[in-house]
Amino acid sequence: MQFDHLSYGDFNPHLLYIEKKVPEVSGEDHSHDYLELTYILSGQARYYIEGKEYLLQPGDLLVGNPGLVHRFELREGEKTPIEVYIGLSNFHFQDMPPQSLILPDGAPVLRCKAELKQDLNQLVQTMISETKIQQSGQYFMIKAYMVQMLVLLLRQIYGEEKQENHGFVFESRSKGYVVKRIIAYMNENYASHISLDQIAANMYLSPVYISKIFKEETGESPIRYLIKIRLEKAKKILEKENCGSVRNVSLAVGYEDVYYFSKLFKKYYGIAPVYYKRQAQKESGKEIK
Repeated sequence: MQFDHLSYGDFNPHLLYIEKKVPEVSGEDHSHDYLELTYILSGQARYYIEGKEYLLQPGDLLVGNPGLVHRFELREGEKTPIEVYIGLSNFHFQDMPPQSLILPDGAPVLRCKAELKQDLNQLVQTMISETKIQQSGQYFMIKAYMVQMLVLLLRQIYGEEKQENHGFVFESRSKGYVVKRIIAYMNENYASHISLDQIAANMYLSPVYISKIFKEETGESPIRYLIKIRLEKAKKILEKENCGSVRNVSLAVGYEDVYYFSKLFKKYYGIAPVYYKRQAQKESGKEIK
């Protein structure tokens, strides 16, 4: 199987935990309902996985998919290893069960190549360091490193060559999913300040990419689409009997500058909002003078 693209709709993983540990006693058989990655930083780690013994070396990765029964064993006289545990959920790779990372040979252990081992060592150490500094945005910083780690693993597992200046290729159905999410966000937050950078940050995507796929799916830029949402909301408010002043309507749909709002409204509908209000109320027989 060739892993040739990632779907945003299926790949926005939740980081459950990350922990660096030196296990000093043997564990008991157990499993998880999420993916747990166990990375060996140093020493040897003896594991029994589905009843079979594995001796993991530094740079090895135990891929604990949901339901995989495993336990750590420390025998008398053996030195304790240093391990890093990472728990994650809410992802679904193509042609794999949810919350799972299936290796090509079906084995539970991945022996990382030298280059990948070096990258993973640096990433897990950076993630562990980030857990200790207690700064704002800590979760998202660690999650960003974790996503990078997963992509590096997928490249080794499926033999992808590094391609510069291409980035991720999203499936067309996933582009639609992203655009629907953006539109839903606009409809829920049109009364607040919304910028393209803010939308991009909420979606974990670049502003350039969002503009591109939004135009492909809707034929319009995100900001132009937002303007239409706001003006349609304004029309509905102006048609109500007790809509208040045009300034109040302007504020209600996210525009602090009533002059700018009036200018946009007239540009789109050919009539100023104050006259639209009078016209709508006249037609309903409730004109307010």
